[in-house]
Amino acid sequence: MTTNRVQALQTVLTRTIPEVKPPSDKISDFYASNIFNNANMLAFLPKETYEAVQESIESGSSISREVAEKIASAMKAWSMSKGVTHYTHWFQPLTGSTAEKHDSFFEPGSDGKAIERFSGDALVQQEPDASSFPNGGIRSTFEARGYTAWDPSSPAFIFGKTLCIPTVFVSYTGEALDYKAPLLKALSIMDKAATDVCHYFDKNIKKVSASLGIEQEYFLVDIALFNARPDLYLTGRTLFGHASAKGQQLEDHYFGSIPDRVYAYMQDFETEALKLGIPLKTRHNEVAPSQFECAPIYEEINLAIDHNQLLMDVMDKVAKRHHFKVLLHEKPYAGINGSGKHNNWSLITDTGKNLLSPGKTPKNNLMFLAFLVNTIKAIYEHADLLRASIASVSNDHRLGANEAPPAIISIFLGEQLNDILDEIETSKISKKTKEAEMWHSIPKIPQILLDNTDRNRTSPFAFTGNKFELRAVGSSANSSNPMTILNMIVAEQLIKFKADVDKLIEKGDQKEVALLTIIKKYTKESKKIRFEGNGYSQEWAAEAEKRGLQNIKTTPRALDALVSKETEKIFEKTGVFTKREAHARHEILLEIYYKKLQIEARIMCELVTNMIIPSAIKYQSDIINNVKGLKDIGFSKDTYEAQIHIIEELSKHINFIKTNVYEMTEERKKANVIKDSREKAIAYDEKVKAYFDPIRYHVDKLELLIDDAIWPLPKFRELLFIK
Repeated sequence: MTTNRVQALQTVLTRTIPEVKPPSDKISDFYASNIFNNANMLAFLPKETYEAVQESIESGSSISREVAEKIASAMKAWSMSKGVTHYTHWFQPLTGSTAEKHDSFFEPGSDGKAIERFSGDALVQQEPDASSFPNGGIRSTFEARGYTAWDPSSPAFIFGKTLCIPTVFVSYTGEALDYKAPLLKALSIMDKAATDVCHYFDKNIKKVSASLGIEQEYFLVDIALFNARPDLYLTGRTLFGHASAKGQQLEDHYFGSIPDRVYAYMQDFETEALKLGIPLKTRHNEVAPSQFECAPIYEEINLAIDHNQLLMDVMDKVAKRHHFKVLLHEKPYAGINGSGKHNNWSLITDTGKNLLSPGKTPKNNLMFLAFLVNTIKAIYEHADLLRASIASVSNDHRLGANEAPPAIISIFLGEQLNDILDEIETSKISKKTKEAEMWHSIPKIPQILLDNTDRNRTSPFAFTGNKFELRAVGSSANSSNPMTILNMIVAEQLIKFKADVDKLIEKGDQKEVALLTIIKKYTKESKKIRFEGNGYSQEWAAEAEKRGLQNIKTTPRALDALVSKETEKIFEKTGVFTKREAHARHEILLEIYYKKLQIEARIMCELVTNMIIPSAIKYQSDIINNVKGLKDIGFSKDTYEAQIHIIEELSKHINFIKTNVYEMTEERKKANVIKDSREKAIAYDEKVKAYFDPIRYHVDKLELLIDDAIWPLPKFRELLFIK
């Protein structure tokens, strides 16, 4: 697997830029050409079948087997016309990546010939092995049955020569074993709760959809250098490596000229993504060397997440054509910025209104305030659950590290909105019926433009004009997890809001008075979560503690929120997770956490034992021979004191590394026998991981001491700057 460092560097220097030619100069000519969208449905389906599919998507009702049979036939005809030979149910198990099992359209006929067949039953449901995916104890090894079921709201697409059908994944006993099924439940609850609140203001609204735009950050590294780093190859991050003399300190990479090799790669993967209907709009250099970002136009949230999962796969596959490896780890290199996945979330009605964008009239202002304040209140009440939704071993490296928000969940609104909520909190509410009188002392909210407030990149959850930006999601994460939680807690809060408002109306309050009374109440109750300053500062950490806001820095303890009594109540109330599903997810995430640390610890041990220490000893031997030679020919001791000092330094670092790797291994053995997953994860976090940084420090010191020609691993200065 490992390529010699010198050979890898020589390979990089011979790279040429492959010629990339899109199918057409106009994106509109090939956009969505590989998805079974409305245009293709109309071309391959009878009109009544097409209308039945659209009705099902809009209403959420099930599709009859008769209609499914016709859709399957049309999908097969369309995909085969484009050279497709296989189909798969494409799903998102709790591994965090996507999964697929390919089946051929081919079936042998009774006459010895072959036919292509794709039935409605094959479209609607398949049976992958449920025990071989993470299930948290829901399925035993001998209980293998599980089902994938078609999600008609996310269109089928062609990837390579395979028809991919987006699906949910559930166990034989009905529990969700994926990220999509709970998300769809949360979105359904949000639709109902938000629509009910909308009816206070506009009875014409029949549906509310959550909208999402996901900014995707990533690193690129030449594949030869990637292959020469076993740590990078097996964990996604460099466990060792001294900082490059030039990193990001000059701030010259951000929005800089895109390197030619990278530009060719971007064009290539964007073309593939656009064919799949992924509406990529933006590309640019990010802050760190070899770090970049792409971003799509906003979409309905279920589709946006499907597209992001597919995009990561497309990026990885296309990178190989350009001799790159895409690094989606949140912190592949120490000492420079890591990568995130900024989730821009809003709520859109079927009448085209963004509920998080205020209008010009008092009625619309009040409608905006209702959704704004309920979102704030939901985050305040369930900050621990939102924190748990973005927790992972890789994201722990990034949160609060001067390029990502801290682990303390807070909300940034900007000066204007913050002042308005303060005014609402302190003003008296008139009981008079005239709307103008009711708004006495309450300022009418002006039209808020997209750039009305400055951005606060230190805030985990920031209002940015007509949406909230959840900046804390990791770059490798499936956004379904935080988006399921966010939509669920906001929906639950909207349900409470409607109940509280209705009580006041039943007591005789005017509707507008009742709405503003509860908005004021919620504004006051949730004020502690609002913060306008620098989230990186120590002063904020101290202030947050005074406010009672949690600062849970590591994943094992953050995940406790998934199984708390309070969380069980909201899961039961909304039906997004059963108690069994929640506990299974808790178990799975803990297992993933300690297993990833286990892998990193083992690789550290292997690299130190097989590569680092042997290189150090070889170099030390060379210096010892040099000293002996100088001594033999009569040089005095003062002429080789520097060499003696280097020998001593090498010995010091070698001894420290060897001793601490041994101790780390012993701690790992102790942790491995712990049965309870939470206790094992904490042991790995607090006992095993505690050795990582000290060992790395001494290995990195060796990197500075040892002859460059002997050092076995590509260095940061070689990895970070694309040639």
